[in-house]
Amino acid sequence: MAPRSTVRTPLLAAAALLVAGCRPPAEPATRGRAYDLVITGGTVVDGTGQPGFRADVAIGGDRIVRVDPNGIAPAEADQALDASGLVVAPGFIDNHAHISTNIHEHPLAENFLRQGITTILASLHGGDEPWPLDAYMASLEIAPNVGFFAGHTWTRRQVLGEENRDPGPEELERMKALVEQSMQQGALGLSTGLLYVPANYAKTEEVIELAKVAARYGGIYSSHMRDEGRGLLESVAEVIRVAREANIPAQVQHHKAFGPGQWGWSVRTLAMIDSARAAGLDVKHDLYPYTAASTGASVIFPPWALAGGRDSLAARLTDPEIRQRIEEGMRDRMTHEWTGNDLARIQFREVAADPRYNGKTLADLARDRGLPNTVESGIPLVIELQLKGGFSAIYHGMSEDDVIRIMRHPYAMFETDGDPVGYGVGFPHPRSYGAFPRALARYVRELGVLTLEEAIRKMTSMAADQIGQHERGRIADGMFADIVVFDPATIRDRATFLDPHQYAFGIRHALVNGVPVIRQGALTGAKPGRVLKGPARPVAATAQQ
Repeated sequence: MAPRSTVRTPLLAAAALLVAGCRPPAEPATRGRAYDLVITGGTVVDGTGQPGFRADVAIGGDRIVRVDPNGIAPAEADQALDASGLVVAPGFIDNHAHISTNIHEHPLAENFLRQGITTILASLHGGDEPWPLDAYMASLEIAPNVGFFAGHTWTRRQVLGEENRDPGPEELERMKALVEQSMQQGALGLSTGLLYVPANYAKTEEVIELAKVAARYGGIYSSHMRDEGRGLLESVAEVIRVAREANIPAQVQHHKAFGPGQWGWSVRTLAMIDSARAAGLDVKHDLYPYTAASTGASVIFPPWALAGGRDSLAARLTDPEIRQRIEEGMRDRMTHEWTGNDLARIQFREVAADPRYNGKTLADLARDRGLPNTVESGIPLVIELQLKGGFSAIYHGMSEDDVIRIMRHPYAMFETDGDPVGYGVGFPHPRSYGAFPRALARYVRELGVLTLEEAIRKMTSMAADQIGQHERGRIADGMFADIVVFDPATIRDRATFLDPHQYAFGIRHALVNGVPVIRQGALTGAKPGRVLKGPARPVAATAQQ
Protein backbone atom coordinates (compact mmCIF):
# COMPACT_ATOMS: atom_id res chain seq x y z
CA MET A 1 0.00 0.00 0.00
CA ALA A 2 1.43 3.36 -0.96
CA PRO A 3 1.64 5.95 1.80
CA ARG A 4 -1.11 8.53 1.86
CA SER A 5 -0.13 12.07 1.04
CA THR A 6 -0.85 14.23 4.07
CA VAL A 7 0.04 17.63 2.55
CA ARG A 8 -0.82 19.21 -0.76
CA THR A 9 2.45 20.57 -2.03
CA PRO A 10 2.80 23.11 -4.87
CA LEU A 11 3.56 21.64 -8.27
CA LEU A 12 6.72 23.68 -8.52
CA ALA A 13 8.90 20.97 -6.96
CA ALA A 14 11.21 20.84 -9.95
CA ALA A 15 13.96 18.27 -10.06
CA ALA A 16 16.67 20.84 -9.43
CA LEU A 17 15.03 21.92 -6.20
CA LEU A 18 14.67 18.39 -4.94
CA VAL A 19 18.39 18.22 -4.30
CA ALA A 20 18.42 20.41 -1.20
CA GLY A 21 15.05 22.03 -0.69
CA CYS A 22 16.62 25.47 -0.62
CA ARG A 23 17.88 28.27 -2.76
CA PRO A 24 21.57 28.77 -3.63
CA PRO A 25 23.60 30.84 -1.17
CA ALA A 26 23.72 34.55 -1.75
CA GLU A 27 26.74 35.91 -3.59
CA PRO A 28 29.18 38.07 -1.64
CA ALA A 29 29.14 41.83 -2.03
CA THR A 30 29.92 42.96 -5.59
CA ARG A 31 29.67 46.75 -5.38
CA GLY A 32 33.22 47.46 -4.28
CA ARG A 33 32.75 47.06 -0.54
CA ALA A 34 34.37 44.27 1.40
CA TYR A 35 31.22 42.91 3.06
CA ASP A 36 27.52 42.62 2.48
CA LEU A 37 26.64 43.54 6.06
CA VAL A 38 28.38 44.45 9.28
CA ILE A 39 26.98 44.34 12.82
CA THR A 40 28.75 46.93 14.93
CA GLY A 41 29.06 47.84 18.58
CA GLY A 42 27.69 44.67 20.14
CA THR A 43 28.83 42.16 22.73
CA VAL A 44 29.33 38.81 21.04
CA VAL A 45 28.14 35.78 22.98
CA ASP A 46 29.43 33.23 20.52
CA GLY A 47 27.40 30.14 21.45
CA THR A 48 30.26 28.12 22.91
CA GLY A 49 29.63 29.06 26.54
CA GLN A 50 32.69 31.30 26.69
CA PRO A 51 32.36 34.82 28.17
CA GLY A 52 30.98 37.50 25.89
CA PHE A 53 33.39 39.93 24.25
CA ARG A 54 33.14 43.20 22.36
CA ALA A 55 33.47 42.68 18.59
CA ASP A 56 32.01 43.64 15.24
CA VAL A 57 30.76 40.92 12.90
CA ALA A 58 31.03 41.06 9.10
CA ILE A 59 28.97 38.92 6.73
CA GLY A 60 29.59 37.98 3.11
CA GLY A 61 26.88 36.01 1.34
CA ASP A 62 25.46 33.49 3.78
CA ARG A 63 28.55 33.29 6.02
CA ILE A 64 30.25 35.13 8.83
CA VAL A 65 33.58 36.21 7.34
CA ARG A 66 35.12 38.32 10.11
CA VAL A 67 34.71 38.70 13.86
CA ASP A 68 36.90 41.60 14.92
CA PRO A 69 37.34 42.90 18.49
CA ASN A 70 39.15 45.92 17.03
CA GLY A 71 36.09 47.04 15.11
CA ILE A 72 34.98 47.16 11.47
CA ALA A 73 34.08 50.43 9.80
CA PRO A 74 30.46 50.53 8.62
CA ALA A 75 31.68 51.96 5.33
CA GLU A 76 33.29 48.60 4.55
CA ALA A 77 29.85 46.99 4.07
CA ASP A 78 26.76 47.55 1.95
CA GLN A 79 24.61 47.52 5.09
CA ALA A 80 25.30 48.18 8.76
CA LEU A 81 23.28 47.20 11.79
CA ASP A 82 23.93 48.98 15.07
CA ALA A 83 24.19 46.64 18.05
CA SER A 84 25.46 49.14 20.61
CA GLY A 85 24.53 47.97 24.10
CA LEU A 86 23.11 44.72 22.69
CA VAL A 87 24.13 41.06 22.55
CA VAL A 88 25.05 39.47 19.22
CA ALA A 89 24.44 35.72 19.41
CA PRO A 90 23.86 32.79 17.09
CA GLY A 91 20.23 32.41 16.07
CA PHE A 92 18.30 30.22 18.48
CA ILE A 93 17.39 26.64 17.52
CA ASP A 94 13.97 25.32 18.53
CA ASN A 95 14.28 21.59 19.16
CA HIS A 96 10.57 20.88 18.66
CA ALA A 97 7.61 22.74 17.20
CA HIS A 98 4.47 21.67 15.37
CA ILE A 99 5.38 22.84 11.86
CA SER A 100 5.73 19.56 10.00
CA THR A 101 2.77 19.96 7.65
CA ASN A 102 1.89 23.64 7.95
CA ILE A 103 5.06 25.75 7.83
CA HIS A 104 4.21 26.63 4.21
CA GLU A 105 1.02 28.28 5.53
CA HIS A 106 3.08 30.45 7.92
CA PRO A 107 6.20 31.13 5.84
CA LEU A 108 7.37 34.08 7.95
CA ALA A 109 6.89 32.14 11.22
CA GLU A 110 6.58 35.46 13.01
CA ASN A 111 5.85 34.14 16.50
CA PHE A 112 9.08 32.13 16.28
CA LEU A 113 11.28 34.78 14.65
CA ARG A 114 10.30 37.32 17.29
CA GLN A 115 11.74 34.96 19.90
CA GLY A 116 15.10 35.02 18.12
CA ILE A 117 14.53 31.55 16.65
CA THR A 118 16.19 31.08 13.26
CA THR A 119 15.92 27.27 13.00
CA ILE A 120 12.88 25.12 13.85
CA LEU A 121 12.92 21.32 14.07
CA ALA A 122 9.76 19.45 13.17
CA SER A 123 10.24 16.32 15.26
CA LEU A 124 6.92 14.53 14.91
CA HIS A 125 5.00 13.31 17.92
CA GLY A 126 1.31 12.76 17.25
CA GLY A 127 1.13 14.52 13.89
CA ASP A 128 1.52 13.60 10.25
CA GLU A 129 4.61 13.62 8.10
CA PRO A 130 4.49 15.51 4.80
CA TRP A 131 4.78 13.03 1.97
CA PRO A 132 6.76 12.77 -0.18
CA LEU A 133 9.08 14.46 2.28
CA ASP A 134 11.61 15.60 -0.31
CA ALA A 135 8.92 17.23 -2.48
CA TYR A 136 7.57 19.14 0.51
CA MET A 137 11.05 20.26 1.47
CA ALA A 138 11.71 21.48 -2.05
CA SER A 139 8.47 23.46 -2.19
CA LEU A 140 9.24 25.61 0.84
CA GLU A 141 9.97 29.33 0.69
CA ILE A 142 10.21 30.35 4.32
CA ALA A 143 12.00 32.72 6.68
CA PRO A 144 13.55 30.28 9.21
CA ASN A 145 15.60 27.17 8.58
CA VAL A 146 13.72 23.93 9.24
CA GLY A 147 14.54 20.27 9.74
CA PHE A 148 12.27 17.22 9.53
CA PHE A 149 12.07 13.77 11.09
CA ALA A 150 10.60 10.43 10.10
CA GLY A 151 7.45 10.14 12.20
CA HIS A 152 6.62 6.88 13.94
CA THR A 153 2.95 7.81 14.38
CA TRP A 154 2.54 8.65 10.69
CA THR A 155 4.42 5.52 9.66
CA ARG A 156 2.26 3.29 11.87
CA ARG A 157 -0.93 4.85 10.54
CA GLN A 158 0.07 4.11 6.95
CA VAL A 159 0.28 0.41 7.72
CA LEU A 160 -2.00 -0.26 10.73
CA GLY A 161 -4.31 2.73 10.89
CA GLU A 162 -5.62 3.20 14.44
CA GLU A 163 -5.51 -0.50 15.31
CA ASN A 164 -4.38 -1.58 18.76
CA ARG A 165 -2.10 -4.46 17.82
CA ASP A 166 1.45 -5.38 16.87
CA PRO A 167 2.47 -5.34 13.21
CA GLY A 168 3.01 -8.67 11.54
CA PRO A 169 6.42 -9.40 9.99
CA GLU A 170 5.42 -8.11 6.55
CA GLU A 171 3.77 -5.03 8.06
CA LEU A 172 6.87 -4.25 10.10
CA GLU A 173 8.96 -4.44 6.94
CA ARG A 174 6.65 -1.93 5.27
CA MET A 175 7.02 0.40 8.24
CA LYS A 176 10.80 0.06 8.10
CA ALA A 177 10.74 0.82 4.39
CA LEU A 178 8.83 4.06 5.02
CA VAL A 179 11.36 5.15 7.65
CA GLU A 180 14.16 4.30 5.25
CA GLN A 181 12.60 6.38 2.49
CA SER A 182 12.21 9.32 4.89
CA MET A 183 15.85 9.05 5.93
CA GLN A 184 16.98 8.84 2.31
CA GLN A 185 14.99 12.00 1.58
CA GLY A 186 16.72 13.99 4.30
CA ALA A 187 15.08 13.25 7.66
CA LEU A 188 17.29 13.92 10.65
CA GLY A 189 16.11 10.85 12.53
CA LEU A 190 13.10 9.02 13.92
CA SER A 191 10.69 10.73 16.31
CA THR A 192 7.95 9.18 18.42
CA GLY A 193 4.94 10.39 20.36
CA LEU A 194 4.38 7.35 22.55
CA LEU A 195 1.89 9.12 24.83
CA TYR A 196 -0.63 9.29 22.00
CA VAL A 197 -2.91 6.96 20.08
CA PRO A 198 -1.97 5.01 17.97
CA ALA A 199 1.74 5.25 18.78
CA ASN A 200 1.23 4.06 22.35
CA TYR A 201 -0.08 0.76 21.01
CA ALA A 202 3.48 0.02 19.90
CA LYS A 203 5.74 -2.15 21.97
CA THR A 204 9.29 -0.98 22.57
CA GLU A 205 10.59 -3.68 20.23
CA GLU A 206 8.72 -2.07 17.31
CA VAL A 207 10.32 1.29 18.04
CA ILE A 208 13.77 -0.28 18.30
CA GLU A 209 13.44 -1.90 14.89
CA LEU A 210 12.48 1.42 13.27
CA ALA A 211 15.21 3.26 15.17
CA LYS A 212 17.77 0.82 13.80
CA VAL A 213 16.82 1.94 10.30
CA ALA A 214 17.30 5.60 11.22
CA ALA A 215 20.63 4.76 12.85
CA ARG A 216 21.96 3.22 9.63
CA TYR A 217 21.50 6.63 8.00
CA GLY A 218 23.14 8.62 10.81
CA GLY A 219 19.83 9.59 12.38
CA ILE A 220 18.98 10.39 15.98
CA TYR A 221 16.00 9.23 18.03
CA SER A 222 13.75 11.92 19.51
CA SER A 223 10.85 10.99 21.75
CA HIS A 224 7.83 12.38 23.48
CA MET A 225 7.94 9.64 26.07
CA ARG A 226 5.21 7.12 26.76
CA ASP A 227 4.35 8.63 30.15
CA GLU A 228 5.49 11.83 31.89
CA GLY A 229 3.47 11.13 35.05
CA ARG A 230 3.43 7.99 37.14
CA GLY A 231 5.19 6.02 34.41
CA LEU A 232 7.95 8.61 34.04
CA LEU A 233 10.84 6.47 35.27
CA GLU A 234 9.87 3.53 33.09
CA SER A 235 9.52 5.88 30.12
CA VAL A 236 13.01 7.33 30.55
CA ALA A 237 14.29 3.77 30.83
CA GLU A 238 12.55 2.97 27.54
CA VAL A 239 14.28 5.86 25.73
CA ILE A 240 17.61 4.65 27.07
CA ARG A 241 16.84 1.10 25.97
CA VAL A 242 16.10 2.30 22.44
CA ALA A 243 19.41 4.21 22.41
CA ARG A 244 21.29 1.11 23.57
CA GLU A 245 19.65 -1.57 21.43
CA ALA A 246 19.33 0.51 18.25
CA ASN A 247 22.80 2.05 18.73
CA ILE A 248 21.37 5.52 18.16
CA PRO A 249 21.69 8.91 19.92
CA ALA A 250 18.49 9.62 21.86
CA GLN A 251 16.76 12.78 22.99
CA VAL A 252 13.98 13.10 25.57
CA GLN A 253 11.71 15.89 24.39
CA HIS A 254 10.03 18.37 26.75
CA HIS A 255 11.41 16.55 29.77
CA LYS A 256 9.11 17.03 32.74
CA ALA A 257 7.69 15.39 35.86
CA PHE A 258 3.94 15.82 35.51
CA GLY A 259 1.40 15.66 38.31
CA PRO A 260 1.92 16.60 41.99
CA GLY A 261 2.65 13.00 42.94
CA GLN A 262 5.65 13.04 40.59
CA TRP A 263 7.11 16.41 41.58
CA GLY A 264 10.78 15.97 42.45
CA TRP A 265 11.21 12.88 40.28
CA SER A 266 13.49 14.85 37.96
CA VAL A 267 16.26 14.06 40.47
CA ARG A 268 15.89 10.43 39.48
CA THR A 269 15.35 10.94 35.74
CA LEU A 270 18.46 13.12 35.47
CA ALA A 271 20.44 10.49 37.35
CA MET A 272 19.24 7.93 34.80
CA ILE A 273 20.44 10.13 31.93
CA ASP A 274 23.80 10.63 33.65
CA SER A 275 24.13 6.89 34.18
CA ALA A 276 23.33 6.17 30.53
CA ARG A 277 25.91 8.69 29.37
CA ALA A 278 28.50 7.22 31.74
CA ALA A 279 27.81 3.87 30.06
CA GLY A 280 28.69 5.38 26.68
CA LEU A 281 25.23 6.23 25.35
CA ASP A 282 24.49 9.60 23.74
CA VAL A 283 21.35 10.68 25.60
CA LYS A 284 20.28 14.32 25.81
CA HIS A 285 17.01 16.14 26.52
CA ASP A 286 15.20 19.44 26.10
CA LEU A 287 12.48 21.46 27.81
CA TYR A 288 10.25 24.52 27.57
CA PRO A 289 10.41 26.97 30.52
CA TYR A 290 6.82 26.70 31.75
CA THR A 291 4.98 24.76 34.45
CA ALA A 292 2.03 23.84 32.24
CA ALA A 293 1.81 21.41 29.35
CA SER A 294 -0.52 21.44 26.37
CA THR A 295 -2.13 18.58 24.52
CA GLY A 296 -5.48 17.14 23.48
CA ALA A 297 -8.28 15.49 25.41
CA SER A 298 -7.20 11.98 24.43
CA VAL A 299 -4.61 11.78 27.23
CA ILE A 300 -7.42 11.67 29.81
CA PHE A 301 -8.76 8.39 28.39
CA PRO A 302 -7.20 4.94 28.79
CA PRO A 303 -5.54 4.38 25.38
CA TRP A 304 -7.39 1.16 24.62
CA ALA A 305 -10.70 3.04 24.71
CA LEU A 306 -9.70 5.19 21.72
CA ALA A 307 -8.68 2.41 19.34
CA GLY A 308 -10.47 2.75 16.03
CA GLY A 309 -11.39 6.41 16.47
CA ARG A 310 -14.37 8.36 17.74
CA ASP A 311 -17.11 6.04 16.46
CA SER A 312 -15.48 3.07 18.18
CA LEU A 313 -15.27 5.03 21.43
CA ALA A 314 -18.96 5.93 21.13
CA ALA A 315 -19.86 2.28 20.61
CA ARG A 316 -17.85 1.18 23.66
CA LEU A 317 -19.56 3.77 25.82
CA THR A 318 -22.97 2.25 25.08
CA ASP A 319 -21.95 -0.93 26.93
CA PRO A 320 -22.40 -0.28 30.68
CA GLU A 321 -19.55 -2.58 31.74
CA ILE A 322 -17.09 -1.13 29.22
CA ARG A 323 -18.17 2.42 30.06
CA GLN A 324 -17.49 1.70 33.72
CA ARG A 325 -13.94 0.54 32.84
CA ILE A 326 -13.38 3.66 30.74
CA GLU A 327 -14.58 5.92 33.52
CA GLU A 328 -12.42 4.12 36.07
CA GLY A 329 -9.40 4.71 33.86
CA MET A 330 -10.30 8.36 33.42
CA ARG A 331 -10.83 8.80 37.15
CA ASP A 332 -7.41 7.34 37.85
CA ARG A 333 -5.69 9.56 35.26
CA MET A 334 -7.45 12.74 36.28
CA THR A 335 -6.93 12.22 40.00
CA HIS A 336 -3.22 11.39 39.86
CA GLU A 337 -2.04 13.41 36.87
CA TRP A 338 -4.29 15.77 34.95
CA THR A 339 -6.54 17.55 37.46
CA GLY A 340 -5.98 16.33 41.00
CA ASN A 341 -8.89 17.75 42.98
CA ASP A 342 -9.29 20.87 40.82
CA LEU A 343 -10.83 20.88 37.33
CA ALA A 344 -9.39 24.39 36.82
CA ARG A 345 -6.04 22.73 36.08
CA ILE A 346 -7.43 21.98 32.63
CA GLN A 347 -7.64 25.25 30.70
CA PHE A 348 -9.24 24.86 27.29
CA ARG A 349 -7.40 26.11 24.23
CA GLU A 350 -9.90 25.10 21.57
CA VAL A 351 -13.23 23.37 22.20
CA ALA A 352 -14.61 22.04 18.93
CA ALA A 353 -18.21 21.86 20.18
CA ASP A 354 -18.31 25.23 21.94
CA PRO A 355 -15.62 27.85 21.18
CA ARG A 356 -17.10 30.10 23.89
CA TYR A 357 -15.02 28.07 26.34
CA ASN A 358 -11.70 28.70 24.58
CA GLY A 359 -9.46 30.08 27.32
CA LYS A 360 -11.81 28.99 30.10
CA THR A 361 -11.44 25.90 32.26
CA LEU A 362 -13.14 22.59 32.83
CA ALA A 363 -14.16 23.99 36.23
CA ASP A 364 -15.94 26.86 34.42
CA LEU A 365 -17.87 24.37 32.29
CA ALA A 366 -18.84 22.34 35.36
CA ARG A 367 -20.03 25.48 37.17
CA ASP A 368 -22.11 26.56 34.19
CA ARG A 369 -23.76 23.13 34.18
CA GLY A 370 -24.53 23.46 37.90
CA LEU A 371 -21.96 20.82 38.84
CA PRO A 372 -19.34 20.86 41.59
CA ASN A 373 -15.63 21.16 40.89
CA THR A 374 -14.86 17.45 41.25
CA VAL A 375 -13.39 14.66 39.18
CA GLU A 376 -16.78 12.93 39.17
CA SER A 377 -18.27 16.00 37.47
CA GLY A 378 -15.40 16.24 35.02
CA ILE A 379 -15.55 12.69 33.68
CA PRO A 380 -18.92 12.92 31.82
CA LEU A 381 -18.05 16.42 30.59
CA VAL A 382 -14.79 15.22 29.04
CA ILE A 383 -16.58 12.26 27.44
CA GLU A 384 -19.22 14.57 26.00
CA LEU A 385 -16.65 16.93 24.52
CA GLN A 386 -14.55 14.10 23.11
CA LEU A 387 -17.55 12.66 21.26
CA LYS A 388 -18.26 16.13 19.84
CA GLY A 389 -14.81 16.60 18.37
CA GLY A 390 -12.53 16.78 21.38
CA PHE A 391 -10.54 19.70 22.71
CA SER A 392 -7.00 20.91 23.15
CA ALA A 393 -6.04 22.27 26.54
CA ILE A 394 -3.34 23.65 28.78
CA TYR A 395 -2.71 21.36 31.73
CA HIS A 396 -1.26 23.03 34.83
CA GLY A 397 0.63 20.22 36.54
CA MET A 398 4.38 20.85 36.86
CA SER A 399 6.66 22.17 39.58
CA GLU A 400 9.08 25.00 38.84
CA ASP A 401 11.69 23.22 40.96
CA ASP A 402 11.71 20.40 38.40
CA VAL A 403 11.82 22.86 35.51
CA ILE A 404 14.88 24.55 37.02
CA ARG A 405 16.61 21.27 37.88
CA ILE A 406 16.14 19.97 34.33
CA MET A 407 17.23 23.29 32.81
CA ARG A 408 20.49 23.29 34.77
CA HIS A 409 21.49 19.83 33.58
CA PRO A 410 24.55 20.07 31.32
CA TYR A 411 22.88 18.18 28.46
CA ALA A 412 19.55 20.04 28.45
CA MET A 413 18.50 22.18 25.50
CA PHE A 414 15.45 24.34 24.79
CA GLU A 415 12.33 24.05 22.64
CA THR A 416 8.98 25.83 22.29
CA ASP A 417 6.71 22.81 21.69
CA GLY A 418 4.85 25.61 19.96
CA ASP A 419 2.53 26.14 17.05
CA PRO A 420 2.81 28.52 14.11
CA VAL A 421 -0.03 30.89 14.90
CA GLY A 422 -1.79 33.78 13.31
CA TYR A 423 -1.86 36.76 15.63
CA GLY A 424 -5.14 36.68 17.59
CA VAL A 425 -6.21 33.33 16.13
CA GLY A 426 -7.14 30.59 18.60
CA PHE A 427 -5.91 30.25 22.16
CA PRO A 428 -2.32 28.95 22.08
CA HIS A 429 -0.06 28.04 24.94
CA PRO A 430 2.13 31.11 25.63
CA ARG A 431 5.21 29.04 24.77
CA SER A 432 4.35 29.58 21.10
CA TYR A 433 5.19 33.25 21.59
CA GLY A 434 7.64 33.38 24.47
CA ALA A 435 9.67 30.27 25.36
CA PHE A 436 13.17 31.46 24.48
CA PRO A 437 12.81 35.07 25.75
CA ARG A 438 11.23 33.69 28.93
CA ALA A 439 14.28 31.52 29.54
CA LEU A 440 16.55 34.57 29.13
CA ALA A 441 14.34 36.87 31.22
CA ARG A 442 13.13 34.75 34.12
CA TYR A 443 15.78 32.07 34.41
CA VAL A 444 18.88 34.05 33.41
CA ARG A 445 18.27 37.68 34.32
CA GLU A 446 15.84 37.36 37.23
CA LEU A 447 16.62 34.05 38.95
CA GLY A 448 20.20 33.45 37.84
CA VAL A 449 19.53 29.79 37.13
CA LEU A 450 21.89 29.94 34.14
CA THR A 451 24.47 32.43 33.00
CA LEU A 452 23.69 34.21 29.76
CA GLU A 453 26.53 32.41 28.02
CA GLU A 454 25.39 28.96 29.18
CA ALA A 455 21.76 29.61 28.23
CA ILE A 456 22.78 30.70 24.75
CA ARG A 457 25.01 27.63 24.36
CA LYS A 458 22.00 25.42 25.13
CA MET A 459 19.95 27.37 22.56
CA THR A 460 22.58 27.34 19.81
CA SER A 461 25.77 25.27 19.48
CA MET A 462 24.52 22.32 21.55
CA ALA A 463 21.33 22.12 19.52
CA ALA A 464 23.20 22.57 16.21
CA ASP A 465 25.66 19.81 17.07
CA GLN A 466 22.79 17.52 18.03
CA ILE A 467 21.61 17.51 14.41
CA GLY A 468 25.07 17.54 12.83
CA GLN A 469 24.98 21.22 11.83
CA HIS A 470 28.45 22.09 13.06
CA GLU A 471 28.65 25.19 10.86
CA ARG A 472 25.69 26.74 12.65
CA GLY A 473 25.09 27.74 16.23
CA ARG A 474 28.29 29.77 16.62
CA ILE A 475 29.58 33.27 15.93
CA ALA A 476 32.94 32.62 14.28
CA ASP A 477 34.64 33.03 10.93
CA GLY A 478 33.19 30.66 8.34
CA MET A 479 29.97 29.85 10.18
CA PHE A 480 26.57 30.31 8.54
CA ALA A 481 25.23 33.74 9.41
CA ASP A 482 22.21 32.81 11.52
CA ILE A 483 22.36 35.63 14.05
CA VAL A 484 20.11 37.31 16.61
CA VAL A 485 20.73 40.71 18.20
CA PHE A 486 18.84 41.44 21.42
CA ASP A 487 18.82 43.61 24.52
CA PRO A 488 19.79 41.41 27.49
CA ALA A 489 18.36 43.96 29.94
CA THR A 490 14.87 44.04 28.46
CA ILE A 491 14.28 40.81 26.51
CA ARG A 492 11.21 39.09 27.91
CA ASP A 493 8.14 37.09 27.11
CA ARG A 494 4.80 38.88 27.24
CA ALA A 495 2.39 36.07 26.38
CA THR A 496 0.41 34.73 29.34
CA PHE A 497 -1.97 31.85 29.89
CA LEU A 498 -4.94 34.26 29.84
CA ASP A 499 -3.62 36.60 27.14
CA PRO A 500 -1.35 34.54 24.89
CA HIS A 501 -1.28 36.64 21.71
CA GLN A 502 1.62 38.90 22.65
CA TYR A 503 4.93 38.92 20.84
CA ALA A 504 8.12 38.73 22.84
CA PHE A 505 10.03 41.94 23.50
CA GLY A 506 13.72 42.73 23.01
CA ILE A 507 14.74 41.20 19.67
CA ARG A 508 16.29 44.03 17.63
CA HIS A 509 17.69 42.24 14.58
CA ALA A 510 17.74 38.67 13.26
CA LEU A 511 19.47 37.15 10.24
CA VAL A 512 18.99 33.79 8.55
CA ASN A 513 21.75 32.69 6.18
CA GLY A 514 23.06 36.24 6.10
CA VAL A 515 19.74 37.87 5.22
CA PRO A 516 17.94 40.13 7.72
CA VAL A 517 14.51 38.74 8.62
CA ILE A 518 14.07 41.27 11.46
CA ARG A 519 15.59 44.73 11.22
CA GLN A 520 15.08 47.36 13.91
CA GLY A 521 12.38 45.18 15.47
CA ALA A 522 10.34 44.86 12.25
CA LEU A 523 9.94 41.85 9.98
CA THR A 524 11.54 42.37 6.57
CA GLY A 525 9.44 39.75 4.76
CA ALA A 526 12.56 37.96 3.50
CA LYS A 527 12.43 34.16 3.17
CA PRO A 528 16.03 32.94 3.20
CA GLY A 529 15.38 29.78 5.23
CA ARG A 530 16.74 26.41 4.17
CA VAL A 531 15.95 22.80 4.91
CA LEU A 532 18.64 21.26 7.11
CA LYS A 533 18.99 17.62 6.17
CA GLY A 534 20.58 14.59 7.75
CA PRO A 535 22.70 12.78 8.55
CA ALA A 536 22.73 14.14 12.07
CA ARG A 537 25.74 11.93 12.84
CA PRO A 538 28.43 10.31 10.72
CA VAL A 539 26.97 7.07 9.45
CA ALA A 540 27.85 4.11 11.70
CA ALA A 541 29.34 6.38 14.38
CA THR A 542 29.06 4.80 17.81
CA ALA A 543 31.11 7.06 20.06
CA GLN A 544 29.41 9.21 22.68
CA GLN A 545 28.98 12.78 21.51
